[in-house]
Amino acid sequence: MWDMITNMATDRVWIYTGIAGSLFGAAFVFWFKDTSAGLWCYAKFASMLNYFVERWGWTWLAPNPDAWRTKYPHITIKIDDLETRLHNLEKINDSK
Repeated sequence: MWDMITNMATDRVWIYTGIAGSLFGAAFVFWFKDTSAGLWCYAKFASMLNYFVERWGWTWLAPNPDAWRTKYPHITIKIDDLETRLHNLEKINDSK
């Protein structure tokens, strides 16, 4: 056991192979995501996660429906402003 630890400390090839493997893996996933096989795999993965959410109630796997609000704050402000204005106009029309 101690020999394995000293070999890992002195022989650093495992670091370089780990870095190279992760870079090649990331490049492959970037290319693969737009292929028809990639789209099929992502669809199957999403349906599997939806099954887990529905079957066992794993809500931590469910996407957040308000995630777009944090991703697009300027659009969120504009939509909220338009909804407020529309609500005020409906109140004015109802009072007439």
